[in-house]
Amino acid sequence: RHFSTELCGGTHVSRTGDIGIFRIVGESAVAAGVRRIEALTGAAAERHAREQDRLVDNLASLLKVAPADLPVRLQGLLEERRRLERELVEARKAATAGGANAGGGTEREVGGVKLATRVLDGVPAKELKGMADAIKKQMGSGVVALVARDQGRASLVVGVTPDLTDRLSAVELVKAGSEALGGQGGGGRPDMAQSGGPDAGRAEAALAAIEQALAARSRAA
Repeated sequence: RHFSTELCGGTHVSRTGDIGIFRIVGESAVAAGVRRIEALTGAAAERHAREQDRLVDNLASLLKVAPADLPVRLQGLLEERRRLERELVEARKAATAGGANAGGGTEREVGGVKLATRVLDGVPAKELKGMADAIKKQMGSGVVALVARDQGRASLVVGVTPDLTDRLSAVELVKAGSEALGGQGGGGRPDMAQSGGPDAGRAEAALAAIEQALAARSRAA
């Protein structure tokens, strides 16, 4: 294989020793198969090295470890954060399934089908499907509709238990809720579908639209 190598150092020097210390500070793609390496030399490189040393010392002081122990300490913190995030997700699932901290949470019968609804604040959209699954298992048979409000937007998930998917589709129900939120459509499977919209203030209206759609489909069935 052949490589083309070019070093552009600006002002030419008579010998490499005139360059002094050389520190690479960046690397990026320029074009297909071409990458750029950026570096500092001389006094600028020395200043950069001192700044990096101060940064490492400050981090070590903040975490109360020796600089050499920073990688192990940071890895431990990342693992602890992942563990806490998993515990938080499980706690949210349990709270939602039990109805705790779920404003507007109700369970009722619509057209002979149990419907569980929840409006949730501060819950990430990626957690909604897991919560819906937990409620579906608890219900045994029925439909679950969850709306999460976050920063003015709303995320919506609808779940249908397996015994009902021959006559009810989560995709059709989630579309009805999405329209009420100012969104467009939704996607997923007959047993689980997700969508959303820009108007979190219409979370209750979205649940009402899903209830109406469920009632209409139950009558048609």
